Amino acid sequence: MKYGFFDDINKEYVITTPKTPLPWINYLGSKDFFGIISNTAGGYDFYKDAKLLRLTRYRYNNCPYDSNGRYYYIKDNENVWNPGWQPTQTPLDSYECRHGLGYSTFESSKNNLRAKLTAFVPIKDNVEINKLELTNDSENVKTLDLFSYVEFCLWNAEDDCTNFQRNFSTGEVEIIGSTIYHKTEYRERRNHYAIYHVNHEIDGFDTDRATFTGFYNSPANPDAVNEGISRNSVAHGWSPIGSHHLKVTLQPNESVSFIFLLGYCENKQEEKFEALNVINKAPAKELIAKYSTDEQVDTALKELKDYWNSLLSKFNVETGNEKLNRSVNIWNQYQCMVTFNMSRSASYYESGMGRGMGFRDSSQDLLGFVHLIPSRARERIIDIANTQFEDGSAYHQYQPLTKTGNLNVGSGFNDDPLWLIAGTCAYIKETGDYTILDEECTFNSDSTNKASLFEHLRRSFNYTVTHKGPHGLPLIGRADWNDCLNLNCFSDTPGESFQTTGPSSGPVAESVFIAGLFVKYGKEYVTLCNELGLDEEATACEKEIDTMIEAITTHGWDGKWFIRAFDANSNPVGSHVNEEGQIFIESQGMCVMAEIGLDNGMALDALNSVKEKLDTKYGIMLQQPAYSTYHLELGEISSYPPGYKENAGIFCHNNPWIVCSETIVGHGNRAFELYKKTNPVFLEDIEDIHRTEPYAFCQMVAGKDAPSFGEGKNSWLTGTAAWTFATISQFILGIKPDFKGLRIDPCIPSDWDKYDCVRVFRGKTYNIHVLNPEHVEKGVKSIKVNGTLLSSTIIDPVLGTNTVEVEVVLG
Repeated sequence: MKYGFFDDINKEYVITTPKTPLPWINYLGSKDFFGIISNTAGGYDFYKDAKLLRLTRYRYNNCPYDSNGRYYYIKDNENVWNPGWQPTQTPLDSYECRHGLGYSTFESSKNNLRAKLTAFVPIKDNVEINKLELTNDSENVKTLDLFSYVEFCLWNAEDDCTNFQRNFSTGEVEIIGSTIYHKTEYRERRNHYAIYHVNHEIDGFDTDRATFTGFYNSPANPDAVNEGISRNSVAHGWSPIGSHHLKVTLQPNESVSFIFLLGYCENKQEEKFEALNVINKAPAKELIAKYSTDEQVDTALKELKDYWNSLLSKFNVETGNEKLNRSVNIWNQYQCMVTFNMSRSASYYESGMGRGMGFRDSSQDLLGFVHLIPSRARERIIDIANTQFEDGSAYHQYQPLTKTGNLNVGSGFNDDPLWLIAGTCAYIKETGDYTILDEECTFNSDSTNKASLFEHLRRSFNYTVTHKGPHGLPLIGRADWNDCLNLNCFSDTPGESFQTTGPSSGPVAESVFIAGLFVKYGKEYVTLCNELGLDEEATACEKEIDTMIEAITTHGWDGKWFIRAFDANSNPVGSHVNEEGQIFIESQGMCVMAEIGLDNGMALDALNSVKEKLDTKYGIMLQQPAYSTYHLELGEISSYPPGYKENAGIFCHNNPWIVCSETIVGHGNRAFELYKKTNPVFLEDIEDIHRTEPYAFCQMVAGKDAPSFGEGKNSWLTGTAAWTFATISQFILGIKPDFKGLRIDPCIPSDWDKYDCVRVFRGKTYNIHVLNPEHVEKGVKSIKVNGTLLSSTIIDPVLGTNTVEVEVVLG
């Protein structure tokens, strides 16, 4: 069954029923203020940090799903309904949700009354705007009651849902006219508050949840709405909410609009109060004045749409394949922005209370984002580097607000340092800006201990060099890319964290995956050394890379594929000698991407083994056979039921590594076949199986060992987005930023005749036309730039015109 359709002209996905297989969500906001919104208007808002500055509450793991959001109740005589269906779940005469780029609209009707709700965060301010339009489509006058509703979070989301002995006594609000000010803890250490405002004179309000709903009711059937009367309650402790009551009279065919603002405001510490315990409302008044009319709101929405149109114009492709165009030009790039903003912190699967920004995750997310806003990518790289330790190791995560390391998980994930090299090199390739390497960055956020970014990269490289095991392979630490492969944990106690139990470094457990990662990005580090004139260091690093390749081919090769690791007893993991978990995806993808084994057949054998042993109709499984029992020496990977997550699930994040690898060996048909398997746009017709959004990549799809084979989970915040965009744009379409310029080297399906791409690169617009008259999969016969034949596949960025015409003939 299909639950909606793509509207490519408006860059929207149109959902035609509120009863989607799972909540299908969208993200509002592009920089500091964010909202998560589902197809029934569920979700929550926060400023910068989903844990520390949460504006509204959301209840995960609740029944029914998707509880709490921005809700508007329409009471039309005895009928009470919501434009987004939830929470009353009143049957609607019509329903449509449109998720666009940074905005969502809901249009529904009941008894000849039509409601349209538009929700977005403007690009310039810290506020979610909800514009609600009501239209009387009947021939009779309608007299209605309209109630708004949000439930405030007491800022720290984790404390909010655990520390009840305090929080049931701290809630505070002020109400002035049509504005509700949420000021819990403002009298003490905070200098910020939230506002909930409507641009009409109100007929009542409520700010106490129990008074609004009734103590034994819920937002699905609140007393105030059912009775059509607000209580004008003022929250003192307990659970503060914001609710406006507006009485509305509509003549036949008449429309009226209401603008609701949920915003975040800050004051300077010395300017917090107007009077004793009366907050300074100047920033709130300024915010309200900017968005008090339909014209102002409509202009802000247009600015948001123009902003996205401008961003997406930097990479736009026409292939003749509608689904591919849709994915590349709109949804994949959009998700790259979301993952850049959120890392893995806030979604319907990530509570926003634990992980924060990932050192590894954010570095990878840059790969799909850097072409959109390079300046922000530069800022992020500096943020990441500032949390690194002196020895080159890193906190696994850091908090986006404080920019300090997350102590709950700590460090010891030994792949982390190398990803900083990957992200930095991606930025330099995109921009040609080597000055970033001179930026002074702290160690462990200590302002008294700094070194250049290049020194941070040097220590990242050398951390692997100085942390090797008995086979000359990198020590894995707590884990490598696979956080659930915990070879130094040995936990047999329920509830212990697999990621923090046991020694942070471990004795001898080694990772072939990190070895491949070291080779791949070590080569890029060597290029940086050469560019900076550090020839001796470059030569020394090349020797280290050669030594690592020798260790991989000598100890990390199993005969037909690359071993995954060696455990703490130096026994192989991911080998034919293992009863379960004989072959893993990660080491095959990373080692082939590092071009290990291209000259001796190992690379082809590894990819053939992936095809034979790991491939399914829904994508490539992480490993096989699945673990059927818990392995103390392996950790969390064996704790999952077979087919889920890291235990033989289809991990969409590393499927692109195999796609990239297939292009490296020239298999364009195979690469595109695999690319489509995990791309949600190509899975729209199987949503009853896949379940997650048809416009957003997910982290994991259940593998063939699972009863729910093909079911997606953990959508949106996944490295799948960035890696898939890098894969399709740079490896399949072959338009790849390089240190020396823009490289054109496609690897495509042999039945493609041609494709065109507009690519903005280092301030110039490249109109690229690729022709495939001989229907090859790979191989550039000629490249012409502005009519001049090139002798290389790299286009020198130093050209006289701002528009560059490129003709590429394959053969």
